[in-house]
Amino acid sequence: MIALSGGVGGAKLAFGLARVLAAGDLTIVVNTGDDFEHLGLLVCPDIDSVTYALAGLSDRERGWGLAGETWGFMAALKRLGGADWFNLGDHDLAMHVERTRRLAGGRTLSQVTAELSGALGIAHRVAPMSDQPVRTFVDTDTGRMAFQPYFVRERCAPVVSSLDYVGAQDARPSPAFSEALARPDLSAIVICPSNPYLSVDPILALPGVAEAIRASGAPCVAVSPIVGGQALKGPAAKLMAELGAVPGNAAVAAHYRGLVDGLVIDAGDAADAAAIEAAGMAVLATASVMVTDEDRARLACECLDFAGRLV
Repeated sequence: MIALSGGVGGAKLAFGLARVLAAGDLTIVVNTGDDFEHLGLLVCPDIDSVTYALAGLSDRERGWGLAGETWGFMAALKRLGGADWFNLGDHDLAMHVERTRRLAGGRTLSQVTAELSGALGIAHRVAPMSDQPVRTFVDTDTGRMAFQPYFVRERCAPVVSSLDYVGAQDARPSPAFSEALARPDLSAIVICPSNPYLSVDPILALPGVAEAIRASGAPCVAVSPIVGGQALKGPAAKLMAELGAVPGNAAVAAHYRGLVDGLVIDAGDAADAAAIEAAGMAVLATASVMVTDEDRARLACECLDFAGRLV
């Protein structure tokens, strides 16, 4: 099966799926629209969030980065007057340095991601959505800006009027992504609880991807990132409102209409089921907030069972 994932929220379900599926049965395809060059290094926040989660290294208290991180590099950078708005931990820095070094040596992002995740003991396939650069830009009331300055430096404060996935139309799905989509035994496609606009749409913007998902014959299930009308993490609900939708699960269903067969929502939002079914989707209402490893594995099993019933 295929899991489409963004960063922190998606990584939780990716972890659960990896817990319950054999390595050869799961390809985790990760958004690269958030990637950017910083201090001469290629930083891939969503790939790293997924990688660290699967390796059991992520900081679950802070919600991002590595557990046990230290910040000596950032302190030294700040003393020198460097760009300190984006935090790079001392241990995390090794990932960006090694990734950049290998890419400069002629490796593709797919190859480097496979090598580095393998070095951390990850057996399941983690793949970027594309080996060609795709960068998310946001048009706001304070001007056009790349995603990371909007998200980190500006803390998502500007009002967004539109989004642009620059480079998507000239990019191709990564080899692992294309291979997984073409598998005759593809059993399911699960869209993790990631931001539909910022984490999933860049993947779907790649030429042929949405069409391949529809043509695959595999049921496509999405897990809503909205609980009680709010995003558990990130600006999904804020973006919905700014782009003209009423924040909630019905807006998620409308966004994925024509692509997704079933939507997983939190049990506390069961009253939203009728509106979602009106959009042509089946609904599974369950405990969707993942706090423990058991939560992650349980939700993964429920998503797979739900998808199986939609075949």
